[in-house]
Amino acid sequence: MLKLFKLFSNKRLFILLITLVLFIVVMGISLGTRKSLSWPENFVRDTTGFVQNVFYKPAGYIAGFFEDIGNLKNLAEENERLKITVAQYTREKVQYNILAARVAEYEKLLRFTRSQSNKYNYEYHYAQVISLTTEPSNNTLVIDLGARDGVKPNMSVISEKGLVGIISQVSNFTSTVKLLTMMDSSDPNSQPPIAATAFGKINQTFGMVERYDQQTQRLIMTRIDEKDPMAVNDMIISSGIGGLYPQGLIIGTVESVGVGEFGLTKTAVIKPAAGFEDWKSLLVVFTPQEEQ
Repeated sequence: MLKLFKLFSNKRLFILLITLVLFIVVMGISLGTRKSLSWPENFVRDTTGFVQNVFYKPAGYIAGFFEDIGNLKNLAEENERLKITVAQYTREKVQYNILAARVAEYEKLLRFTRSQSNKYNYEYHYAQVISLTTEPSNNTLVIDLGARDGVKPNMSVISEKGLVGIISQVSNFTSTVKLLTMMDSSDPNSQPPIAATAFGKINQTFGMVERYDQQTQRLIMTRIDEKDPMAVNDMIISSGIGGLYPQGLIIGTVESVGVGEFGLTKTAVIKPAAGFEDWKSLLVVFTPQEEQ
């Protein structure tokens, strides 16, 4: 109590204390009631905000920069995975297209062989073409069937469209096919002639397919009787006479019929059914006597 009286006896200290208390009261009332700040308060707040902005923004930029680098890395990794996926898809699509083409080819050959088997009871062995020689003097191809598969010389070879040629040489694993384009009756080493008839006119027509014209790429059928009813667009098939070529193999269609030598017979120009294209696969014909 004595100390308090001593404090009040010091006028300067007392006035300072009273002033401080009033200032605190006024500040409390002012902050509780007014909505705007004084200029010193605004100055302090703006200064603090500026300093925070100076320090915080670069820090935010740096943090965002490293975050973007991380995102770019993840994006690059994802891009690589997408590239690998696209490459795999492209490769698998190509493989699918190849397999689909092979399946379509096998289905076409299967329909053909079933149709032919129902007619003539032949057996057809599928063969891949290994090589093709297109020299005029040696128009042959090699297939991947040989003696171990039961293939023998003079067996007929066909595509799904028609007759291609006959087996001329046989090894254990492969065989050489002499094409119809080698056919020339004046050359004893060429393809043997084919006894042929017109489909649907088997008992009414007959001739021999003896030659292949290299210029016109057509087969020439001769020895046709002058009264033969053969006509343009008739389908020519092997007649089976002579035993070399089985009956019913498609040779081609008639393009024209004219007068033969000495005017006693007819000659027909035949468009080959097989077309002598770049084959990838063919069929070897096994007749009932030749089946293994």
